[in-house]
Amino acid sequence: MKKIFEVFGRFLVLGCISFGGPAAHIGYFQKIFVEKLKWLDQASFANLISLSQFLPGPGSSQLGFAIGLRQAGLLGGIAAFLGFTLPSFTLLYLLAINITGAEKPWVGHVIHGLKLLAVVVVADACFTMFKSFCNNYTHKLIATITAIALIALPSLTTQIFILIIAAGFGFFVNQSLTSVSSEVAKPAVLTSRQFKILPLTLFFVILFALPLSIYAGVTKAPSELIILFNQFYQAGSMVFGGGHVVLPLLQQTIGEALSNDVFLSGYAAAQAVPGPMFTLATFLGAELFTQSPLLGAAIATLAIFLPGFLLLLAFENSWHSLATKPRIASAVMAVNAAVVGLLFSALYHPIFSSAVSSVVEFSCVLLGFYLLRIIKLPIIVLVLTFVGLGLLLAQLTHLNII
Repeated sequence: MKKIFEVFGRFLVLGCISFGGPAAHIGYFQKIFVEKLKWLDQASFANLISLSQFLPGPGSSQLGFAIGLRQAGLLGGIAAFLGFTLPSFTLLYLLAINITGAEKPWVGHVIHGLKLLAVVVVADACFTMFKSFCNNYTHKLIATITAIALIALPSLTTQIFILIIAAGFGFFVNQSLTSVSSEVAKPAVLTSRQFKILPLTLFFVILFALPLSIYAGVTKAPSELIILFNQFYQAGSMVFGGGHVVLPLLQQTIGEALSNDVFLSGYAAAQAVPGPMFTLATFLGAELFTQSPLLGAAIATLAIFLPGFLLLLAFENSWHSLATKPRIASAVMAVNAAVVGLLFSALYHPIFSSAVSSVVEFSCVLLGFYLLRIIKLPIIVLVLTFVGLGLLLAQLTHLNII
């Protein structure tokens, strides 16, 4: 029990200070758990990073969960998740219950500034991921076709179809472009000790049986909380490529239930707080389940993190053998390329189309992109800057200056 409380305390501190996104989180984990505490060696840490990138879900949170799992068992993994997530959960929940229904004009101006910041942040993520995941002609083509398809036919069905096609193409056709050599790869032999069937079974049961029971009439009059859980679980099951990708998935899944203003404000706020960006679900869950915002926030947060954790439990001992197989590696690379196209389509709509409507606003976006990419200002400074820009633009508009 002492180990569990130690895990919780260490991750709670990190959850309060870990600004900067998944890459920064990994840096914090390496410094604390490898260099300082020596809970695991560098090779084991690198293996866990690869696993978190291989599976869908929140990469840095899966890494933290795995570290807690190794240090103190399943309860240690849960303690790591709770500690790392609690600060951002609290901040985004408080924002959600205070921003809704506010009639003060300045609130709308602040939201507008945060929407402009969302354009900057997603554009930055697009270019960063394009460089990482689209390093050959074929993957660039996959990303381009995906973006065009989703701009022309924006729907969750299109997204799922594209991801399945990309994975199939990589698995059956595109093996020659994978970085894993078939000469080095060894057959994956999965024993009952390596391969944990219970969490994998639970993952698929929830993924397929729950929506079937809701939409095929098996469950009569499902409660709003069951529907909410299903929506966020489905999104969490399909997120490859990092936290930014959760934005277009959630927008397609629940976008009709919330205005773009509220949706993008939550996304921008999730950038500003420490900890995992998947806690955007906290904000959205509180907004969607108005009867009890705290319960809605808790259900949505649990649902979006759960798929990644179940898969990590299933593959933690067998993933290395699987990842060295050329077909699997190639399928993952193709899906990653499709994810880039998915994010580019979301950059166009709803992010850019709902935030930028004038030359001045576009100039603010270009300024923000320069400050983020070239000057490399911390995200919290950018948040304050764009809050100020939102208020300034409103004042200039009121005075008929712009």
